Amino acid sequence: MNPLSAPAIIVAAGAGVRMKTPMRKQYLLLQDRPILAHTLSVFEKCSAISRIYLVVPEKDFDFVHTTILTCCCKKKEVILVPGGKERQDSVFNGLGALDDDDKYIVVHDGVRPMILPKMIEDCLQGAFEYRACIMGLPARETIKQVNHDHFIQKTLSRDTLWLAQTPQAFEFDLLRRAHYQAKAENYHGTDDSSLVERLGIKVKMIPGNPCNIKITTPEDLLLAQSILIRF
Repeated sequence: MNPLSAPAIIVAAGAGVRMKTPMRKQYLLLQDRPILAHTLSVFEKCSAISRIYLVVPEKDFDFVHTTILTCCCKKKEVILVPGGKERQDSVFNGLGALDDDDKYIVVHDGVRPMILPKMIEDCLQGAFEYRACIMGLPARETIKQVNHDHFIQKTLSRDTLWLAQTPQAFEFDLLRRAHYQAKAENYHGTDDSSLVERLGIKVKMIPGNPCNIKITTPEDLLLAQSILIRF
């Protein structure tokens, strides 16, 4: 069985409040194209991705068709899926759109456009070997735990601390079960691997890339423009 063949869920349904712009952050221009178009282009080029489930606000479907998909993803099937209230709800909707015979799934943030095909393939390979695999970076700075008043409670050992990124890849049935359980128990995690961890499954962490930033603020957009020039 070839592990490097799976659909992808790309989540791009957020409002982008911290970007402080009238337009959703995933639609903002990064050089000559919207941020989301850059992300989709990488997944289109990746031979390990069979098709793409793009989760966006339902009211944006026409806009995405005419503005985003016309400048990327002309050779690979893209299925639009309505987004949910939170990111976790959007991934849940994406999982519901998949075929039952899919074996693996890749989940990625639409506002991480600096992804590379090799990174997607490495995550899928990890999911094939370990059932669940994500990318991340070892913490380089000293990490402080603070209370609600921002007074330091303790200094954490950074030797075992990593910053999680996407893509994240899983056995499809495993991730679907994790989401169903989280929904039933009204649990909200900050990424998909946290839901899988709650099932008692070990999730493999592999090295990511410092350039694989999530564009959330105006400063992130400026940084992404600088990175893209050197890409």
